[in-house]
Amino acid sequence: MSYLQTDCGKNVYFEDYGVGSSAVLLIHGWGFSCRAWDNTLPALLAAGHRVVMLDHRGCGASDKDFADMGINAIAGDVVALVDQLGLASVVLNGWSLGGAVAVEAASRLGSRCNGVVLTGGATPIYVQKPDLPLGGTEADMAGTVAALQADRIGFLAGLVHAVCAKEVAPAITDWMWRVFCEASPLAHQTLAQLAPLDQRAQLAALDVPILSFVGTQDAFVAPDICRWVGANNARARLVEYEGVGHAPFIEVAEDYNRDLLAFLAELA
Repeated sequence: MSYLQTDCGKNVYFEDYGVGSSAVLLIHGWGFSCRAWDNTLPALLAAGHRVVMLDHRGCGASDKDFADMGINAIAGDVVALVDQLGLASVVLNGWSLGGAVAVEAASRLGSRCNGVVLTGGATPIYVQKPDLPLGGTEADMAGTVAALQADRIGFLAGLVHAVCAKEVAPAITDWMWRVFCEASPLAHQTLAQLAPLDQRAQLAALDVPILSFVGTQDAFVAPDICRWVGANNARARLVEYEGVGHAPFIEVAEDYNRDLLAFLAELA
């Protein structure tokens, strides 16, 4: 097993497949792990890409007792991992909260970031702002965090049934529940950071090709948040999947892999 040792002495788990100075770096969503990409990894490898995946602080096989589990801290781990592996260029693909991580990391990486993919990305905002009334409210977010703290296992058991809009096998929801349960009981600290999040300036300023995947029935990230990217960055475009929820890499894996690989081919 491979680990990145952070400045605070704690460890972040990662997996590194393939060789070369460029890689696709996959960043999972809140509370999950790099296992989110198990349907995506084989397609990327078959197309000749080096693929790097990591578990967020407090998630999967990473240490659970980080003092700082914030979005910016996780983005710092992404940059540190790029440094440790000596990668000259990366394409960052962030799912859900991982989208916010990807935007922050891309801003820090500068010319070393060759492109950004947002898969149901929780960016530039997640909670409504006075001048951008998209998404939930601060009260909604506070209620979600409180419910998670009050009954973590029960909350997660309900959560997994809302991830996909299309019908999936019970084994899929059972698998998701088990992965979510591996996260630290303190992972709500990461989730809470979505309330003040506002990456509009960062996202609009990114001067790299951006692909934003939108599920029209996404119950977690409002589709119009994902669409904002295409309307506010000249180098961004959208791929929308009708009737798909928050996990297109599960719900329509073949379509998702095809569209992701087509985008990556354009960057070569």
